[in-house]
Amino acid sequence: MIKKLASCFLGFVLCASAIAAEPLLSAQATRAASNTTGTVVLDIRDPKSYAAGHIAGALNAPYGTWRGPEGNPGELPSLENLTKLVQRLGLTPDSKVIVTSSGKDATDFGAAARVYWTLKVLGLQNLSVLNGGLTAWQAAGFDLSTQPATAAASTYVPTINQSMIATRADVISGIQSGKAQLIDARPSAFYEGTTRHAAAKVPGTLKGAVNVEHSTWFAPNSSLVVSDSEVKKLALAVPAKSDQDVISFCNTGHWAATNWFVLSELAGQPNVKLYAGSMVDWTQADGALPMDNVPNRIKQLYIDAQLWSAK
Repeated sequence: MIKKLASCFLGFVLCASAIAAEPLLSAQATRAASNTTGTVVLDIRDPKSYAAGHIAGALNAPYGTWRGPEGNPGELPSLENLTKLVQRLGLTPDSKVIVTSSGKDATDFGAAARVYWTLKVLGLQNLSVLNGGLTAWQAAGFDLSTQPATAAASTYVPTINQSMIATRADVISGIQSGKAQLIDARPSAFYEGTTRHAAAKVPGTLKGAVNVEHSTWFAPNSSLVVSDSEVKKLALAVPAKSDQDVISFCNTGHWAATNWFVLSELAGQPNVKLYAGSMVDWTQADGALPMDNVPNRIKQLYIDAQLWSAK
């Protein structure tokens, strides 16, 4: 709050922007903001769910349109495709965007966090996520609309902010130099190497990573992020040193987006990056890269059989 007040001395516009950019909004705050000029509510659910009912005026941009190819969905789509997407939605750096997903569970929150991260990578700054998604909106007693919404296309041509991205080469460098703390957002079974993502070639985790499950940040059995004070308390347990980058990863950059969002946007930790390709990208690389918790070959074959039988 002190920083926000101080920014007022730099001019009214800077102060207003600082106050508006709250990363996490309640349903009540979202309702108030959705009625202001320049605000875009971005509903990232599938078209059928959107058609069945959404926040009045919300634009539909399904989560899949923000993701990479099937073989490595964590990767960013091409800049060309992302440019077409933000232009279709009428977005510019001046847009105030509120991202909402279904609010089904903690995993669903990762979709909203990933879209938020992508928009910030593309140069938008005035961003928020609806805490608890449409579940929280309806729990607050607010109505849904079935009237589809469209926007006038923009001419905004984004560029990629590389400072928020950890590439495979960055991770390798961080492991070798010790200048990065790797944070594995996956459930413990993935971290411990007792299972793997179907598109990852090897179970286990990145060398030297610690496990901070994405679900850490939510109230029990809920998609609601815990209070600011609880977030900051939990964030203190992340063992990063002041001179280290924090690199969040998971299987495909989904759960990892939640850890990035909480640590960077809510806890205010500096130098937090997202390894978008995550374990799928890491294990698909030519040549073995350093990993921990890799099971022996017999256990790997057992995991392969489990994944095959689950298809």
